[in-house]
Amino acid sequence: MNSNALFYESGKRAVLLFHAFTSNSKDMLSLGRALERADYTVYAPVFSGHGTGNPDDLFDYGMKDWVQDGKDALAFLREKGYEEIAVFGLSLGGIVATTLLIEDDSLKGGGVFASPVVSGFDTRVPENFMEWYEAMKKQAGYSREEIAGQKTSAEVQLETILNGLSDHVSSLEPTYTSLDKKIFIGQGDEDKMIDQQASVAFKEKLVQADVDFHWYKGAPHVLTTGRIGKDLQVDVLTFLSTLDWNGE
Repeated sequence: MNSNALFYESGKRAVLLFHAFTSNSKDMLSLGRALERADYTVYAPVFSGHGTGNPDDLFDYGMKDWVQDGKDALAFLREKGYEEIAVFGLSLGGIVATTLLIEDDSLKGGGVFASPVVSGFDTRVPENFMEWYEAMKKQAGYSREEIAGQKTSAEVQLETILNGLSDHVSSLEPTYTSLDKKIFIGQGDEDKMIDQQASVAFKEKLVQADVDFHWYKGAPHVLTTGRIGKDLQVDVLTFLSTLDWNGE
C-alpha cells in the first residue's frame, strides 16, 4: 500500500475511492472521513506515477496500469476480509471505478464524479496538464529554458496517455446499456476541465441501471472538496444507504 494512500478501517461495509489524473488521495480525504464517521471502511489508493512530486513519473504508466491499480485495491480490501464493497472515482478515477463496476458483479454499486466516461466530448485536460507540469517544474527549480525543452517531450508523452485513456473509454461504452447496478453520477455546472454534457450522456446510456444523478450548481471539476464536497458527502451517504448490503 502506498504511504500516501488513505485507509480508514471502520464497519464491515467498504468503499473504494479513486482520485483524479495528476492528483492523489487528498482528493478523497474529506469524503473518506465522512464515510468513516458513518461506519464505512474506506480505501483511497494512489495511482501509479502519481503523488511523487515529479510529474515525469506519470509517463511511465497509462490507463492499463491505473485499471490494474484499481483491481489491486479491490483485492487489498478483500484480503482484509471485506466482501461488501462500493466504488467511486473522480475524473480519471471515475473511469477506473466504472471499469470495476462493469467487470466485477460482486460490487454493490458506485459511481463517478465529473468523469469523462463517454467519448466524443472535448476536454481541457491537455492545457491544464501542461500548466500543472510547468508549475511543478518551476517549483523543482528548473530554468525557463530547461522547462521549455521538457514540455516539448511531455506533450508527446501526454498524448500517448490520453489516447490510451480514450481507447479504454471507447471499449467500455458498448457495455453501458447492460450495466444493471445502482450508479451515482455527480457533475458540476462550472466544470472547466471536461464537457459537462458527458455526464448527462453517461446517464442516458445507462438504460438498465438505477441512476442517481446530481447536478451541482456553481461546482468546479473537483467535487469532493470545499462547500460542494459537503453536499456531495450527504448525497453519497444517502446513495450508499440504498444499496443491497448483505441482502438488506
